[in-house]
Amino acid sequence: MLESLIAAALSAGREIMAVHAAGPQVTYKNDCSPVTEADERAEEVILSALARDFPRIPVVAEEAAASGHIPEIKGDFFLVDPLDGTKEFISDKQDFTVNIALIRDGTPVLGVVYAPALGVAWTGEKETARKLFISGEFESVSNHSIRCRAKPPMPVAVISRSHCTPKTEAFVAENGLIDSISIGSSLKFCMLAEGAADVYPRFSRTMMWDTAAGDAVLRAAGGITLDMAGLPLRYEINQSNDDMLANPDFIAWGAPPR
Repeated sequence: MLESLIAAALSAGREIMAVHAAGPQVTYKNDCSPVTEADERAEEVILSALARDFPRIPVVAEEAAASGHIPEIKGDFFLVDPLDGTKEFISDKQDFTVNIALIRDGTPVLGVVYAPALGVAWTGEKETARKLFISGEFESVSNHSIRCRAKPPMPVAVISRSHCTPKTEAFVAENGLIDSISIGSSLKFCMLAEGAADVYPRFSRTMMWDTAAGDAVLRAAGGITLDMAGLPLRYEINQSNDDMLANPDFIAWGAPPR
């Protein structure tokens, strides 16, 4: 399954970079969030690949959900964000990603995060996380295993470039996190997974498709994402809830806190 998800992500990245080269045309959804042709083309590629390879597993994807298409979930399901970090993409930055995750019993058990402008991807499955290096022809040319690092004397925080809040700033100050890195998209989870940072506090709105793939990579690398009750973040869709696809606030850790 992992190889199929990697192939789908790389194909989506090809579509995204084609739009990037041509210059994206931006429209806005009902929630005022931006969307481009790259989001739509990437999602179409991913949905086609998943339907072909895994026809019995339902898919919750960002753009389809925005149009009201949310399948009934009774078992495993995929969460797809075809272009996480659309604001960064529009601003011609490089920190945007393709995210595909498999959810089982509320837990992200397999994930692929691909940053096409950076030429790297990350995968997580069971207790194995890897970093892949992707060629200009959108092929994986090499890879190596990654793990979270032990908490250093001076931990490094990663925070959202576009959604930092006063509560986030307070958390950073209260925990003595002198060093922090501001970056977009699910790359924050991947930085924790490969030992480049230690904690990612998120006290502003995210959706399940924003986080599931990166969370899967992080957990496979030995880290964890906890809700504010200190429990592992769950991905359970309650279809009686109007905001059923939104995450609660959370803190992702490289070295799990004691």
